Amino acid sequence: MAVLDSLPLIRLPESWPLPVVATLAMAALAGLDLVGAFAAKQWAEEKNTLALVLGAVSFLVLFWVYASSLQYAELAVVTMGWIVLLQVGIVVVDRVHFGATLPAGKMAAIVVILAAQGYLLLAPSPTTSGTTVEAGASSVSGSAPSAR
Repeated sequence: MAVLDSLPLIRLPESWPLPVVATLAMAALAGLDLVGAFAAKQWAEEKNTLALVLGAVSFLVLFWVYASSLQYAELAVVTMGWIVLLQVGIVVVDRVHFGATLPAGKMAAIVVILAAQGYLLLAPSPTTSGTTVEAGASSVSGSAPSAR
């Protein structure tokens, strides 16, 4: 248990705005995941032990960063942003490093999917007035008995 006590969650300055923290978390997660995916590909093709170790360490650090990021941002937002950035990174690495090419139809599908994911991530969430009223009513009714 001493190892876990010496590995606290990552803390960031409270003065940093939430969008900056969330974007940094998404980029770090995508980068770590991309390193792990690249290492897995190298290990699968060449049985490179260094790639296996690098991949395992990358995913352990990814888990730590992911857990730390959830202190600041919502699970859905961080996860969607991470996945969008990871998908772009994998397509780029696959094309640049491994020479894979995709037909125009598949590239168009990727663009449409990424646009839809971007919309899910960036579109404003509607707030219903009923939720706000219920929250206010429950706090008022919760404080009323203690006032008596």
